[in-house]
Amino acid sequence: MFPINETMGQYSELFMLLAAGTYTVAFIAFAWDLAKSSRALRAVDLKAAAAASPESSSDAGVKVPVAAGAAGRVEGHLAGPAGRAERPSSSVSGKAQGTGGAPGQTADASMSYGAERRAPARVAVALTILGAVIHAAGVVTRAIGSGRVPWGNMYEFLTTGAFVAVAVFLVVLIRRDLRFLGTFVVGLVIIMLVAASVAYWTPVGHLVPALQSYWLVIHVSIAVLSSALFTLTFAMSALQLVQSHRQRTIAAGGADKLGFMRLVPTALSLENLSYRINAIAFIGWTFTLMFGAIWAEKAWGRFWGWDTKEVWTFVIWVVYAGYLHARATRGWTGTRAAWLSIVGYLCVVFNFTIVNQFFNGLHSYSGL
Repeated sequence: MFPINETMGQYSELFMLLAAGTYTVAFIAFAWDLAKSSRALRAVDLKAAAAASPESSSDAGVKVPVAAGAAGRVEGHLAGPAGRAERPSSSVSGKAQGTGGAPGQTADASMSYGAERRAPARVAVALTILGAVIHAAGVVTRAIGSGRVPWGNMYEFLTTGAFVAVAVFLVVLIRRDLRFLGTFVVGLVIIMLVAASVAYWTPVGHLVPALQSYWLVIHVSIAVLSSALFTLTFAMSALQLVQSHRQRTIAAGGADKLGFMRLVPTALSLENLSYRINAIAFIGWTFTLMFGAIWAEKAWGRFWGWDTKEVWTFVIWVVYAGYLHARATRGWTGTRAAWLSIVGYLCVVFNFTIVNQFFNGLHSYSGL
């Protein structure tokens, strides 16, 4: 057994604090990007509406009607300074590819990167990468200080889980423009780090004998990764509900009070991507349940004992299985699917917080 290195533990706490500060600045930059892009898109709408009005038409006697709900319906090609057609990027195109020209929609349903350069978003991503590097240093120094994998208690699970959530988000950004999720993902990560430091802080130390097994690496690492993916889908499902309400309001002729949501793809696009990620996370959670049972047999001589933690791990599996089944075979799409996904994540949060703190059982040693 490796000796405890308290100095490395203190360095880890410092890195976590610096990472939280960096994420906070990144959060502000992501929010600034949403606000600034919203104003820019409104300016594009006004310019397009003016160009399409009968008074500004260059052909006398030819009337070009202004379509109802001009906001968000900028044509796919705008006249350039020299009269030539220019194709705008997906973030300013009123008829996003795959959206069918949905009212108030500008983001591309494929979530691919456009040609425009959004400086605040680029700064936010750079800061998030910097925060992730600092965060990784905090996780590694915690591991060195304790001489083991750094997820043996709630503090370590939260800090490591927050890092994995950011890492997954950054990896996905390589292929898809999910910067619209930055405010929400980074915000959740900040909450996780603050909760870990304030409510669940635990000094660096050795594991209890029951946890000193290679199954800790297998079982908990998969649980951390699955929880990180569930965090992403939770943010996407919440945005889906907001976007769905916004689209209905605009379709009914109401005012668009959430202009920043035009950077977000349609509710259907969010739902489809969330479904795919939830399917991957569900497979991971299935292995979490299976490997936990195998570990329980080796540690306590039985695969299943209806311990509170075991029950809630199974409840989470059932909720997400119901979500996948209902959407794939029963046609549960739209807001019903989003709410099921959110309920599943709330069960994950309940299992980690309430169950760990207030229910006695064989898993109590994983608490504070």
